[in-house]
Amino acid sequence: MKEKYYLTTAIAYASRKPHIGNTYEIVLADAIARFKRMQGYDVHFCTGTDEHGQKVEELAKSAGISPQQYVDQVSGEIKQIWDLMGSSYDTFIRTTDPYHEKVVQKIFKKLYDKGDIYKSEYEGMYCTPCESFWTPTQLVDGKCPDCGREVVPTKEEAYFFRMSKYQDRLMQYIQDHPEFIQPKSRENEMVNNFLKPGLQDLCVSRTSFKWGIPVDFDPKHVVYVWLDALTNYITALGYDPDGSSETFKKYWPADVHIIGKDILRFHTIYWPIMLMALDLPLPKQIFGHPWLLSGQDKMSKSIGNVIYADDLSRQFSMEAVRFYLLSEMPYAQDGSITYENVITRYNSELANTLGNLVNRTVTMVNKYFEGSVCEPTAKEPLDEELVSAAKTAKEKFISCMEAFKTSDAIDAIMTFARRCNKYIDETTPWSLAKEESSMPRLGTVLYNLLEGIRWIAVMLSPFMPDTSKEILAQINSSLDSLDSLEGFNGIQVGSKVGQPKALFARIDEAKKLAEIQAEIEAAKPKKEAPKKQEKKETVPGVITIDDFAKVQLCVAQIKECVKVEKSDKLLKLQLDDGAAGRQVVSGIATWYKPEDLIGKKVIIVSNLKPAKLRGVESQGMILAADCSEKEVKVLFVDESIPCGAKIR
Repeated sequence: MKEKYYLTTAIAYASRKPHIGNTYEIVLADAIARFKRMQGYDVHFCTGTDEHGQKVEELAKSAGISPQQYVDQVSGEIKQIWDLMGSSYDTFIRTTDPYHEKVVQKIFKKLYDKGDIYKSEYEGMYCTPCESFWTPTQLVDGKCPDCGREVVPTKEEAYFFRMSKYQDRLMQYIQDHPEFIQPKSRENEMVNNFLKPGLQDLCVSRTSFKWGIPVDFDPKHVVYVWLDALTNYITALGYDPDGSSETFKKYWPADVHIIGKDILRFHTIYWPIMLMALDLPLPKQIFGHPWLLSGQDKMSKSIGNVIYADDLSRQFSMEAVRFYLLSEMPYAQDGSITYENVITRYNSELANTLGNLVNRTVTMVNKYFEGSVCEPTAKEPLDEELVSAAKTAKEKFISCMEAFKTSDAIDAIMTFARRCNKYIDETTPWSLAKEESSMPRLGTVLYNLLEGIRWIAVMLSPFMPDTSKEILAQINSSLDSLDSLEGFNGIQVGSKVGQPKALFARIDEAKKLAEIQAEIEAAKPKKEAPKKQEKKETVPGVITIDDFAKVQLCVAQIKECVKVEKSDKLLKLQLDDGAAGRQVVSGIATWYKPEDLIGKKVIIVSNLKPAKLRGVESQGMILAADCSEKEVKVLFVDESIPCGAKIR
């Protein structure tokens, strides 16, 4: 039986579209999940959205829609970006999921019956954006110590959790488990700033707003967002005070919670104490990653320095963005992103070092041996140096990934890639090809390069899964497991390599920066003449009939349907739309087989701007319904409706 490994991200707050700094966390967790799967673990990877609270209620009111409508839209956008970035999560939980809400109510009641939750009155300062209460002494210059924004005085009846009851037990646990809070600097911060001064009991309900899970035995109260949000890590697995699922029993406790350093207090103090009160084991580790800054500043819409993952992926590719995030972020200090830095790393690492190595090698095998892999019979001491460098890279890759040091792990891989390029310069294959007597040596050199490239592709797979597959396809190798790196002999003699294809075309920096700046300028809101009435925010929100009229819907029939290569989720459909026909790519392969769709009539968005998904152009979108987190159903229409009929 495989050893289990359960990891989670913090669930994203469904208030606004996540920027690239928020997105870093899901990419980091995904790389760790993929690495653990490589090691043979039975991995369960959980992420999701945090959807209750006063801030959401206020944003929904401003947008003129219900809180549920608001979070449905934002949660959908977050999930779309997580999918765009290639995250391989197993569970996407929403705190508005009925099963989660029901269990949260049970947890609240259990802790109340136990005496760990009691009713009192709260009076103090409250930060709405952070959903955090503060005493006057905790404020910094009279403002929230976490985000630096204004706080408001609040007084209301509330339920409180007896944090102080468990303080000594938590202190002892941290002392006995030095690996619990990582990096170590984060532990020192929590112990010195919060535990040693003494814990205040935590407010765990509110009455001043309604958008939350009701306390079922006192309905005027809603459960405070942090008790609601933190318990997602166990409800997602099927925890229930009345009897938990086999999945929960299998995977809990978590092996690691991957979180941002700004919410460390909630995860290393409040969450462990809640688990102690529930008589549940604590997670093995909580890793507080640093922030990704825009240049030298935190990303902020008010400053205008926010960068989004979907924009970056469109400009540089999803794989290149993953590579940048995971290679640029230090282990414990904040990282930085600028368009200039992305281009520099793209050109130097991906285009020059990696792409050039693969292209040169595959080209030479095709040129000198008609694509056939030769047996390495003419070995020299230089070859052993290359093999030694490969083994060193692998050892460092594994040790760094075990410690979540993705930047160092990638550096080890790229160092080996540079060594392979140097090996080309040292052996000069083009010179060996001039003499018939040197052909056995040339065949050996190219074999070693192909095998080195295979090692690189395998080690890159947690960071750039699609690029890894493309490299292996070009060298025609199916050996992609970590175990296959035991010996430097995985390339099959006599096999044929594929045709060389550029992995990453070099970017003209000046031209690309000009294109990006033009997009930024075009996206800026145009100045309008002052209006008598301030217009309500409409994103996400209600639309007018004129807005709806811009969307062209029509009926189309599916004539052909196949799976998109190298994708488990995408289907490529050829449609008869009553006009010239069109091709649409849809992420419904999880729920439909191609043969089940052929001949069916569907509704399509026919005026959607064409886009490429996994390199395949999609000229529209078919309509489908999210029936649940695990089920999507395409909206089929009556066969009597002709192709091209407009939907109004």
